[in-house]
Amino acid sequence: MAAVSAVGTWTGASKVFARPLARTENEDLSGGHPSGSLEHRSLGGLDVSAIGLGCLPMVGYYGGRYDKEEMVALIRRAYDKGVTFFDTAEVYGPYTSEEWVGEALAPFRDKVKIGTKFGFGVEEGQPTALNSRPDHIRRAVEGSLKRLRTDHIDLLYQHRVDPRVPMEEVAAVVKDLMQEGKVLHWGLSEASARSIRRAHAVCPLSAVQSEYAIWWREPETKIFPTLEELGIGFVPYCPLGRAFLTGTIGRDSRFHQGDRRWNLPQFQPEALKHNMPLVALVRRWAERKGITPAQFALVWILSRKAWIAPIPGTTRPAHLDDLLGAASVRLTPYEMEEFDREYATIDLMGHRADPFTESQIDK
Repeated sequence: MAAVSAVGTWTGASKVFARPLARTENEDLSGGHPSGSLEHRSLGGLDVSAIGLGCLPMVGYYGGRYDKEEMVALIRRAYDKGVTFFDTAEVYGPYTSEEWVGEALAPFRDKVKIGTKFGFGVEEGQPTALNSRPDHIRRAVEGSLKRLRTDHIDLLYQHRVDPRVPMEEVAAVVKDLMQEGKVLHWGLSEASARSIRRAHAVCPLSAVQSEYAIWWREPETKIFPTLEELGIGFVPYCPLGRAFLTGTIGRDSRFHQGDRRWNLPQFQPEALKHNMPLVALVRRWAERKGITPAQFALVWILSRKAWIAPIPGTTRPAHLDDLLGAASVRLTPYEMEEFDREYATIDLMGHRADPFTESQIDK
């Protein structure tokens, strides 16, 4: 049995949208030269690069330990190649991810959009417990502002819906923070359509973040219609299926405690073997389009809706460069339909979350 080392591994039926790719106007660290070119998209009025960078894997979420200077350089490399959308949270580390993102983006803070999150009891020493009480939200935001070396958060999410705090109270606190200029846009993560509507009625949402990938498509039926109706953007995390869709995980791969995947149903031995036909399907389509499987996983997402901006994560420069290679490729409407027909013939095994994680997801 092959053991999978998390160090450096990949992480992270709708009308098709297609239009010419737009250039960004970003500058490199010298402030004088144009950086890479990526399409931009609007998330409820927030302009971001179509592909963002998720900064959770850098703190060892999938195992391994990473050098701060190397991760700061990786974040800056993403910016230099046109990425303007960076995702973090106070609980990532905790705190470490925000600190590294803040340091990395400080030289060009006004050129990028940073998304971070509150909603766990980090300040209270309970990082796995939900907490969206008004006083906690304010403490969390002040801490994030300090760690991110900024006076405003471009996109502030409630990390998980707290059933003990009415959504209207949460939205009211964020609305106050927006009026104070500390928050520019806000969103929810893993929220139900009902919670989205309740929040939006008090303070309009710009984005909703949820897990979404070729092998986990629940948002299409659960929340996509609501987002489209209300003009809210969508930010998929784990768009590469926690590396499964990249083809780097085999049927005999095993994960150990310390790697987030070790207790997820989709990554148990029986499920890995059962789901290999999906890896083969993605590989065939990637070859057909002349791209890598990781790129195809992103192209598939980017081709579904105009208001989607995925945030794949990685810890390696080569992987980052590969991900951004998906920016200029799209599937045609016919190709999307053809892929979905083939996908529908594959039986998938295993839920995306362990029981505890599932218990904190708003239904």
